[in-house]
Amino acid sequence: MNNRQKGTLGEEIALKYLTEKGYKLIDKNWHYSKSAEIDLIMKNDNTLIFVEVKSRSNLNFGHPFEAITQNKMKNIKLAVIAYLNDHQNLKFNNYRIDGIAIIKEPFTIEHLENIY
Repeated sequence: MNNRQKGTLGEEIALKYLTEKGYKLIDKNWHYSKSAEIDLIMKNDNTLIFVEVKSRSNLNFGHPFEAITQNKMKNIKLAVIAYLNDHQNLKFNNYRIDGIAIIKEPFTIEHLENIY
């Protein structure tokens, strides 16, 4: 399995996790540029949520959240602004960026709300 396939699998796991919590999918893999992508765009009540998903097979090379660097966060914020500009018809009271970490061995899902 290549890295893109692993990333897609992680996003599918995160999507299932969030929908089981009552979130609704708005969009996924929305690209602003080559380096600025939003993995999942969800809604929960009147909040629009931009989700960054990171997954690892294990913790041998660090926790998945460690991969959300300052530069990655800058690119996510640029993508969020572009998405909101492109979708001005979407009206929500609140917006936030969440992070989901998936570790395959032992299987763990961590969801941090409002990481920025």
